[in-house]
Amino acid sequence: MAPQHKRAGVRRLALGAAAVAASAALASGPVAGVGVARAADPRAPAPSPTTPVATPSALAPPVVPLPSASASATTPAGEEAPAFGVFLKSDARGVARMPLFSHWLGGAELRAGHTYLPGHRWRDIEGSADFLKVWAHWRNKKADRMLVLNVPMQERNEEGVSDGEVRRLLRQGAAGEFDHHFRVLAERLVELKVPDTVIVLGWEMNGTTYTHRCGPDPEAWKKYWNRIVTTMRSVPGQKFRFDFTPSRGVDAVPWTKCYPGDDTVDIIGMDSYDQPAGMSFEQQVKEPYGLQHHVDFAKAHGKPISYPEWGLFRNGDNAEYMRSMLAWMEEHKPLYNTLTDYCPHGVWQCGANPRSSHLYRSALFGRTDHATPPLTPTPTPKPTPPSTPPPPADCTPLDLGSWVEEWLGGKLCLRFDWW
Repeated sequence: MAPQHKRAGVRRLALGAAAVAASAALASGPVAGVGVARAADPRAPAPSPTTPVATPSALAPPVVPLPSASASATTPAGEEAPAFGVFLKSDARGVARMPLFSHWLGGAELRAGHTYLPGHRWRDIEGSADFLKVWAHWRNKKADRMLVLNVPMQERNEEGVSDGEVRRLLRQGAAGEFDHHFRVLAERLVELKVPDTVIVLGWEMNGTTYTHRCGPDPEAWKKYWNRIVTTMRSVPGQKFRFDFTPSRGVDAVPWTKCYPGDDTVDIIGMDSYDQPAGMSFEQQVKEPYGLQHHVDFAKAHGKPISYPEWGLFRNGDNAEYMRSMLAWMEEHKPLYNTLTDYCPHGVWQCGANPRSSHLYRSALFGRTDHATPPLTPTPTPKPTPPSTPPPPADCTPLDLGSWVEEWLGGKLCLRFDWW
């Protein structure tokens, strides 16, 4: 699934509605001050690069307690602790929003930073220094952080290229015609001091969306993957790990037909969203080439697993899916997972999933690698909406509608001085 970059429409509409309402109120008389009466635990507003100031209400413990919490659970000595993170935006805005997301989670540690190289032209896939620099800076601030970089295998990656053209391009790649682009990328990552980047190469190859899809010629695809990995590993100083990540299920072709071999794969990932409509989590586990097949396949090949993309989708605000997926990852210990956080998938930048947002925040609030309480798929208590504090004295609340107040994080009130 492609990362979304154009999700500002609803937010702009909310801004416009609030501005119109405020303008109308201003026209009714002289105003001495404007304030927002915020709920005790508001959803995060549109993120900005400014790190928020911690307030008691924002850092209050969640309402729903963790099931079977065990603060003493720790990662065994010598074993790499699982990392979790979130995809918030591909460019520098994604980095700027990570501290805000962590703040929303009560300071929970985001060790995985996830972004995507654009796939429009080869110069994008080579990774410009301007694009990568901010991510490299974030990665290098702490030694235990992990940079996860999705890398397309072809240009024009989302332009609906025909199967015949994809087949021709795969065969060109298998013959080495595109090696130099990936050498440039590897050299830039090493120069930026992120030689241990996790490369999610040619993701969701079992589908039909991307020009790097496998279906038109699986054998050529596997040879091409191997050439790319060999080329990038040839760059001095590199320590890359390559993540083979199909989408869950059969899709256009069984993803096992695209597996290029243990020598060039370090991690076996899976992108798994709550879809199709009506499919239960248990079915997602048991379906052909589903979650259980993924875990079993990785174990048979001696590889760790990952979930570079996961989230809500076709079944709406499904808190039981959220609980079950978190419990599944707690049980199977992926090397890392990154939630996709934009509508309809997310829980922070998307206000359409309040129940799932509440569950996710309750499960991960304040979490670090030194305290990882297990989760069990038990029924989700219905969240109690936070109470809104009364407006300040001499401040008249405006009724802007629930969806505008959701965006504002409370009611807008105006104080009128009539004397």
